[in-house]
Amino acid sequence: MNKKQIVKNTEKYVKAEMGAEGSGHDWWHVYRVWKTAIYIGKKEKANMFVVELGALLHDIADFKFNNGDDTAGARVSRAWLEKQGVDEEIIKHVCDIVKSVSFKGAKVKSEIKTKEGMVVQDADRLDALGAIGIARVFAYGGARGREIYNPEIKVAKHKSFEEYKNAKSTSINHFYEKLLLLKDLMNTKTGKKMAQERHKFLEQYLNRFVKEWNGEF
Repeated sequence: MNKKQIVKNTEKYVKAEMGAEGSGHDWWHVYRVWKTAIYIGKKEKANMFVVELGALLHDIADFKFNNGDDTAGARVSRAWLEKQGVDEEIIKHVCDIVKSVSFKGAKVKSEIKTKEGMVVQDADRLDALGAIGIARVFAYGGARGREIYNPEIKVAKHKSFEEYKNAKSTSINHFYEKLLLLKDLMNTKTGKKMAQERHKFLEQYLNRFVKEWNGEF
């Protein structure tokens, strides 16, 4: 099993499958998560083969684009990894990461249990913070026809995955329903440190948004 070649093949496969799209869940999101996961994984002394495959495949069939099915990504990942001749133990580990990596509601406990899964999840969550995170919120909101903000729609802390994925919200509400919570949900020491500044940038942006919304100068 040539690990470097498998990672290279997986990079090409995911890039071809995901390509360019307008919701912020394109190949370049995966690329950023992959590179961030490599950085965190090395710092945390994780199994880098699992980390790289998990990061590359983490959004290959995201539930948001598969009728809410959070098992689609693992099925697609397994088919690909079996084709590459990857050992079953590694396949199972990677598929567990792919199935469990996504945020599924403010009050839904993460199912990630391994160091490698924690690394990939932190890398994915970091891409939802900071300047890129802000850009992705509005890209996804626009793609889904969400309002930027509507004060009549209240922020909700979802208690289940079903409630979260079926919720009708706004882009600004999404900051409070997910993004601002991520800093305290980071798993690794490295991820926690990286999240601090990006979180502050979200707060600065929201403070400015509220002032402009209210016509303050």
